[in-house]
Amino acid sequence: LPAAFPNLLVNGSSGIAVGMSTNVPPHNLREVVDATIELIENPEATVEDLMEHVEGPDFPTGANIVGRNGVHQAYKTGRGRVRIRAKFDVDEEEGRIVVTELPFQENKARLIERIADDVNEGKIEGIRDLRDESDRDGIRIVIELKRDAMAEVVKNQLLESHLETTFGVINLALVDGQPKVLTLKETLQEYIKHRREVVRRRSQYDLAEAEDRAHILEGRLKALENAEDVVEAIQNSEDRDAAKAMLQEEWGFSEEQAAHVVRMQLGSLTSMERTSIEEEYEDVQATIDRLETILASDEELDSVIVDELEAVAEEYGDERRTGFIEDTGTVTHEDLIPESEQVVVMTEDDYIKRMELEEFRAQNRGGKGIIGTGLKEGDSVASVFVANSHDYLLCFTNHGQVYKLKTYEVPEMSRTARGKSAVNLLDLSDDEQIEAVVNTDDIDTEGDEEEQQFLTMVTRGGYIKRSGVSEFQNILSTGIRAINLEDGDALADVEVTDGSQDVVIATREGMSIRFDETEARAMGRTARGVRGVDLEVDDEVAAVAG
Repeated sequence: LPAAFPNLLVNGSSGIAVGMSTNVPPHNLREVVDATIELIENPEATVEDLMEHVEGPDFPTGANIVGRNGVHQAYKTGRGRVRIRAKFDVDEEEGRIVVTELPFQENKARLIERIADDVNEGKIEGIRDLRDESDRDGIRIVIELKRDAMAEVVKNQLLESHLETTFGVINLALVDGQPKVLTLKETLQEYIKHRREVVRRRSQYDLAEAEDRAHILEGRLKALENAEDVVEAIQNSEDRDAAKAMLQEEWGFSEEQAAHVVRMQLGSLTSMERTSIEEEYEDVQATIDRLETILASDEELDSVIVDELEAVAEEYGDERRTGFIEDTGTVTHEDLIPESEQVVVMTEDDYIKRMELEEFRAQNRGGKGIIGTGLKEGDSVASVFVANSHDYLLCFTNHGQVYKLKTYEVPEMSRTARGKSAVNLLDLSDDEQIEAVVNTDDIDTEGDEEEQQFLTMVTRGGYIKRSGVSEFQNILSTGIRAINLEDGDALADVEVTDGSQDVVIATREGMSIRFDETEARAMGRTARGVRGVDLEVDDEVAAVAG
């Protein structure tokens, strides 16, 4: 069909024939249009280049695609398996799982029935109730959990059996009458080839129509120039054929022009407005020039295709419905650890532990409090903070290194225990100590470049350095360099800043300095930083606040 967009990809297709079948998933109109334009403008574009525009299938039912390997395989070879997972929320507090979007072609009623059957047969444990609260605003399937059920375990059981399906992509189409499995690039190439032929033939037809109209208008203008003589000749002719012959002989009208003039009412011939005819003639000539340019130039032809594609995308395009989530593979140890708020305690001698927040009940102001941690002689508490059990903790050491570990990897101990030495959790050297811990939950990793947050570091020797949080996305188990230090210097403290706030550096001797953080320009991880404060003899930096 002469569609103005790649219909096969946008709307998808499914069918079975003798010995073969096709199963093309639907895609987002805007993404497909962008990829088509990319291939028109850059015929050497690879499948990888096109995948910069087409993220993957976009299903009308939404849901999430798990991982990208199946999508990449389908686009590169024409065949692949795409895993589609329902969208749902796990509400630990209420003890329920709420499903809001289903995989493509999944029937809601059958899904609920199958889950109920598996619960009754004991294949899925931990579910006490199942109900359908869907309405005109969308799907809502509520799965109520038993009091002692672990939501993550129930979720993984549902994913294994019902909430995740596989779409087998077979991008089979007829090319010149022969079935062929096409890659993403080949599919778009076939569409572009077809579209060029459609636009070329359409332009040829429109050009012929415009040239015919221009020819008639030329005849009308010629008749206007000789209106009185033409009218008299027509009136004195025996019939229309004689009148046409007279017009052709006396004034050089073509047969088509003469026939048109003869068919006109004589009164309209004398009353025709020259201006309107001349304006129409100019418009028709402009159309002829444009169409001739299109037919004479492949670049102009492609420009028409691009303009029409952009117009379709502008009018009918919408946002992607189907998202992507990381393929986490099989259930891991972390999958079985419930998310909870933990109190993390770190001491000056690098002993660390965590406790459930519920262990600390609220007390009235002025109370004595309760023991939060045991301490060995000479040790003291360095920091206490609350973190989610699945948060990453960034541990900055006096050597300028940074390590990371999950909160749940910190040993859970009683309030009276002193904790475990950090050297048993992190790959620290003999004289290396943790000076600051940053909870990644305090860091916004989704902000754009202009709103990027920073890790602002100060050394005992008075240097300050700001580095964007993006510099710390990939931290090895052996740690990475956070700041370069001069001999004898050490990292003192780290603070998360937003790029536009004031920072205060305080020293051991009680001195402090405040300034706009932008006075210390952002630097890479391996930089030393700039002087933040001048220190007196025997003084050193104690902390930084932002």
